Amino acid sequence: MQWLALLLSFIALVPLDDRPVTVQLPVMLGRIAGVPVRVPPRPLLGHYLHPGQPDRIIAWLNGPQNRGAGAIVLSSDMLVYGGLVASRVPDSASYQDGYFRLRALRQVRATHPHAWIAAFGTIMRLAPTGVPAIGSAAGFFAAYPTWTYLQQYANLHDPPLPQEREQAEKLRAEAGPAFDAYLAARARNYAVDRTLIDTVPAGVVNRLVLGQDDAGPVGLHVKDVYGLEQAAQASGAAGRIAIEPGADELGMVLVAHALARRIGWTPRVAVRYSTPQGATYQDPLEFAPIGVTIGHLIALCGGRLVERDPDIVLDVRVPETTQALDDAFVTEMRADLAAHRRVALADLSFLEPTYASQAAFAARILRDGIARRLEAYAAWNTDANTVGTALAEAVAAGAGRRSGSYDALAHRDFTFMRFLDDDAFHAVVRPQLNAALDAQGVTDHTYLVRSVAAQSEALNNALLWQQAVMLLPQLYPDHHIAFMRITLPWNRTFETKIRVRLAPTIP
Repeated sequence: MQWLALLLSFIALVPLDDRPVTVQLPVMLGRIAGVPVRVPPRPLLGHYLHPGQPDRIIAWLNGPQNRGAGAIVLSSDMLVYGGLVASRVPDSASYQDGYFRLRALRQVRATHPHAWIAAFGTIMRLAPTGVPAIGSAAGFFAAYPTWTYLQQYANLHDPPLPQEREQAEKLRAEAGPAFDAYLAARARNYAVDRTLIDTVPAGVVNRLVLGQDDAGPVGLHVKDVYGLEQAAQASGAAGRIAIEPGADELGMVLVAHALARRIGWTPRVAVRYSTPQGATYQDPLEFAPIGVTIGHLIALCGGRLVERDPDIVLDVRVPETTQALDDAFVTEMRADLAAHRRVALADLSFLEPTYASQAAFAARILRDGIARRLEAYAAWNTDANTVGTALAEAVAAGAGRRSGSYDALAHRDFTFMRFLDDDAFHAVVRPQLNAALDAQGVTDHTYLVRSVAAQSEALNNALLWQQAVMLLPQLYPDHHIAFMRITLPWNRTFETKIRVRLAPTIP
């Protein structure tokens, strides 16, 4: 009876913000596995530069609609500051606000004594959110050009090397009052993350991950990462605390973990790279080689890295893969598919100077029929984001099959969206949107005023629909688009939102 109750339970999710990757995709993972993922009402999540409402979200967590949740996955950035962007703003919350909001998690635990609670936070990235000083962003504390000075300073060594000192002083002066505000925000976030670590040995949180948001091996974050690692070790609960690169994918991987955990499944994941040195590749926006990051992500999904008898084969295509290596990579992929192994593909070649390699490889596997047989596909943003997305999709599908609640159509929706978004949007449509903006004299695409955003959204909708119509017969030729809506959710060209439902075509 207890097993049946667990099997039928739902997941409550407090997302990082209201973007598609942080809200829509985790909810879709639940659909694939046949498990509802509930999120707070959208107005509580805020929007881009406007923060969410942490205290009302805490009340939502403890509300009657969430009684009986089998798992709770929550973003500390949303609970403390009102989201990821707000976490980079000095006046979004004080440390005292954060302390008392995190203490409120004790009530969440008391309200859900048997739920598995996983929390994820971010270690502040090296630059605040970058926006031009226009429209409602005009008063943003680090609007351009201030953002540039802070970003350059934060990427210097800490303390600056002798040859960096003159540049460091100049950047501090150019940033003006925003410089001290930025450092204060970093110090506040570090203190909040230290407090968050204490929730694990206290039994409030079962699993915690702190993701280093967009930062390489050098910069102001290095001492923060080290200090948090030391705090985790000293907590006595280091085995349940992870500190690693990434941010946007963390909600997805922890939802995937919850889906696997509810049926007692530990996914066995084997990793294959497209080059012999693939595991040593390092994303410029991450502080560890991809092999280390992937190992952490597999564990965060509730899985285990193996060499033999995998449940999932994770194929990782890294930048600068030659034609000969691509041929061998595809041959091995075909062999796994022929042996009925579940293959997830993470293509990281978008980190090359252009999307040409990614686009060509996507076209190849679509043309060859490999794409439609994949368990998962992702190719966007950072290495951790990409791998985390592909792994989470594969784990959700595997969990659904094992519990008998798998939704094959929801799975196809997810994969179709990934090819349309990660490949068609970024490789084909986004460059056209940016070129059209440049032609109008709008050279900054990170924040568009409403009238300009409306024009870009209309163009994006038209162009991406064309791509969708060409993509679907290559991916799922026996399906049609029953519904699709395409938007630019944050009035910028960095990402698009695609809501789609496919349906089988009746002969």
